Amino acid sequence: MSEMVKITINDKEMEAKSGSLLIDKLLDENIHIPHFCYHRALGVDGNCRMCMVEIVGQKRPQISCDTHIKEGMIVSTVSENIMKVRKEILELQLINHPIDCPTCDQAGECKLQDFYMESGFYESRINLADKNHARKKEDLGANVMLDQERCVLCTRCVRFCAEVTGTHELGVVSRADHSVIATFPGMKLHNPYAMNVVDLCPVGALTSKDFRFQQRVWFLESFHAICNGCSRGCNINVDHRKEKYKDDIVYRFRPRHNDAVNGYFMCDIGRLSYKSNQNNRITSAIINKKEDTSFRALALLYKELAANEKSLILVGPNLSLEELINLKSFASSIGANISGYAPTYVDETFGDDYLKTNDRSSNRAAFKEIGISEEKADFDKYLNEAALVVIFENNFFDDNLKLLDRKKLISCFSNACTTTEHSAVVIPLASFYEKSGTYINKDGIKQKVISGMNKDIPELNASDLIQTIQSMLEKGNI
Repeated sequence: MSEMVKITINDKEMEAKSGSLLIDKLLDENIHIPHFCYHRALGVDGNCRMCMVEIVGQKRPQISCDTHIKEGMIVSTVSENIMKVRKEILELQLINHPIDCPTCDQAGECKLQDFYMESGFYESRINLADKNHARKKEDLGANVMLDQERCVLCTRCVRFCAEVTGTHELGVVSRADHSVIATFPGMKLHNPYAMNVVDLCPVGALTSKDFRFQQRVWFLESFHAICNGCSRGCNINVDHRKEKYKDDIVYRFRPRHNDAVNGYFMCDIGRLSYKSNQNNRITSAIINKKEDTSFRALALLYKELAANEKSLILVGPNLSLEELINLKSFASSIGANISGYAPTYVDETFGDDYLKTNDRSSNRAAFKEIGISEEKADFDKYLNEAALVVIFENNFFDDNLKLLDRKKLISCFSNACTTTEHSAVVIPLASFYEKSGTYINKDGIKQKVISGMNKDIPELNASDLIQTIQSMLEKGNI
């Protein structure tokens, strides 16, 4: 373990690990330090020079991203001299930068914009006609657009493709103040994690084709969640907006830092999976192919379960731990069998040696945690005995409808699918990101999700559904 030493930053004494990077200490202490090129996942590059600090005993300012902490170090990030140095460096960055903040998709999230406002550069000493120009709309592939004029050459994107994905699609071409980011000849940005360069870009040079011009970021609200695209359980930010007279809509997922799960990144498939949670939503109950009330559908669900011995309740591996516990308890109370058989969520072609796993579900580990069988033998036995099958968010029968011949089917899903089209009763459920709950990833890490969606008419999750049925029973409504 590294030795702890005492240092002074802006006249405040504190402890830090000897030999650790000064910029990390500044960031950990929430001490403002402008920077473009440094990123904890990519390490030191030292090319932007924005993170300059003054250190007593040093003849000139030092970059904090390549300064290692020593005992007794005295640092200033706010001295008059260091503010002047930073301002001069920023002015160099702005020489050829386009004046297009009003139309830039990064406005509101742009570090250059933030640092510019802090420095008070309201008048330029450069004639607009003298600026160098570059390509404004380059489709790099993988849902990423490049505006070369906006680039500050921090090279985060280049280093990500070299050091993280190992695919080496991007590089710096040309020389001096004509240098730009580009793909190598004959190549496109094409790797499963390519859209992470959009998050890494501190300015508006790299933007997402999917999110581009969809919303201004200051209109969006955000809450923490996990991705349900595979059993990794990547931590994400869900950015959404509820406009007046409209439903709440998710506009993008962004990775959220968690060293124990996904670090700083996520795969592109998971990033774009927000669309599938909003498409083909079931908004009302359906009985015998006709829209009906949820009250009647729930009453019919209970009556069918009460009238059929050894019914099968098939649950999906994307349900929360709390939902599964309640469903197991409910099945036990009415004498129904419960199974978590879900082989269709396993895709042997999907996983890799980084973040993606072959299990395309978020909570399969919960089956073992609470004792729900996912064995095929148990499932076959329960299915053969059952005249009634009730499905909660499990797509197994989408491609196996013949197994349901001469059986009554009730489906509880958030999105329409082949199974719901062949069900006698369909009950709408809240989607993955509209409900709170606990999920266990492939490494046994439990993660709690608190939904921040603003729904006018919130759909039920599976736990609410069970509680509603029990309430109806107590009141004699069933």
